Amino acid sequence: MQAAEGERWVSPLAERYAGAAMQRLFGARYRARLWRRLWLALAECQQQLGLPITDAQLAELRAHLDSCDLERVRQLEAELRHDVMAHLRHFGEQCPGARAIIHLGATSSFVTDNADLIVMREALELLRRGLLRLMRALASLARRERARPCLALTHLQPAQPTTVGKRFALWLQDVWLDYEEITRTAAELPLRGAKGATGTQASFLELFGGEHAKVRRLEQLLAERLGFARVIPLAGQTYPRKLDHRVLAVLAGLAASLGKFATDVRLLQGLGELEEPFGEQQVGSSAMAHKRNPMLSERIGALARLVIQTAPNAAHTAATQWLERSLDDSANRRLAIPECFLASDAMVRYAAVVVEGLRIHSGAIAARLEAELPYLVLEPLIMAAVQAGGDRQELHERARQHAMAARERQRAEGGPPDLLARLAADPAFAPLAGRFAELLDPARHVGRAPEQVEELLAEHIEPLLARDGHLAEPSPAGLPP
Repeated sequence: MQAAEGERWVSPLAERYAGAAMQRLFGARYRARLWRRLWLALAECQQQLGLPITDAQLAELRAHLDSCDLERVRQLEAELRHDVMAHLRHFGEQCPGARAIIHLGATSSFVTDNADLIVMREALELLRRGLLRLMRALASLARRERARPCLALTHLQPAQPTTVGKRFALWLQDVWLDYEEITRTAAELPLRGAKGATGTQASFLELFGGEHAKVRRLEQLLAERLGFARVIPLAGQTYPRKLDHRVLAVLAGLAASLGKFATDVRLLQGLGELEEPFGEQQVGSSAMAHKRNPMLSERIGALARLVIQTAPNAAHTAATQWLERSLDDSANRRLAIPECFLASDAMVRYAAVVVEGLRIHSGAIAARLEAELPYLVLEPLIMAAVQAGGDRQELHERARQHAMAARERQRAEGGPPDLLARLAADPAFAPLAGRFAELLDPARHVGRAPEQVEELLAEHIEPLLARDGHLAEPSPAGLPP
């Protein structure tokens, strides 16, 4: 009896967060087609190397690549208690003329492991496309805001001025580093190839009459046909699960970058300086009608924690594979790998939406900096007073006392700081009063922040976007649900 809608738990990663393209890669139908494609590729390569496989048999396999009946597979799996055998039996039912040569010399890991590597490589490519969209949006904001001064915070306390664009560039740099690592990992990911039941290739050596060269050539042909640059040299029954660990470690790194980005946006929205996009009909709170919560950034942060916490599963799995393999990896990998990719996909998409619709409240940024700037220019004032003949230690102590008193009054009474008025009334600083306005220009205190932004863009980001930008995921209209 089929369950009514809403009576069975459905993963929110699929129902609420991840995009359709990423979900498709981890769906049962795409996996079934990949398995059939692998069986076809194996038969084609075996025929090319001289095994008695006819063109008619290959044509029959090609004709049924997309005709898998998943309900029939479920029926067969209920009887056989083996997912690969269920798919194999069903493929044979649909291709009776080719049934005898499907899966020739192979073990289940031939389709499961090779398919997993294909899916992970394609999923990494999807993430690259999303990151290109995100980098383009961050680069645009970084350039536009490269010289706008703002208050930098260390320990969440006022520090020195920086620029709004420099903050965007810091986020951009993190994402760029993740993009490069994802690109490298996808390019270096190997195919498992045709290794046989325990990785010795004994079955294939038997098929080719003991010709080692043909067994090696079989794997080369498979890799070429499936678009891989190389095959893993050695395997047990499965490919080394260290490969999963490498992939999920890259996703955890991306999650750290996007989690940091989302946290920064949330903090700055709390300070009133930035605001993520908010729909016209969006409701921030069921009780407080004024609320405009950073919902998307909060969601990114939540998903980042999921990926960072899930990724170590791959290291544990790699460490607990007994000798040539044990099956305790299966259930874990069925959960950990798709969930990390689906969550990563959602984070990248949400981050792009946040950046593309980000509101920058320039008035609030300027007011916050102005309120702190008198404290931030104390060091230049002290140095100027020293050059005018003052004692550095004495001047520092007098400036410290004035700063503490001004801060105390400001916290107790509110309003702007009266620090400069206190300094102007102090004989040790009075000769410099005419320079106060000059020193209070925020642009004097942002250092090389604008130039740093331009250098990052010109030397790293723009060449990358010129090379790969055509692959970027398009920006859809509207906010995600």
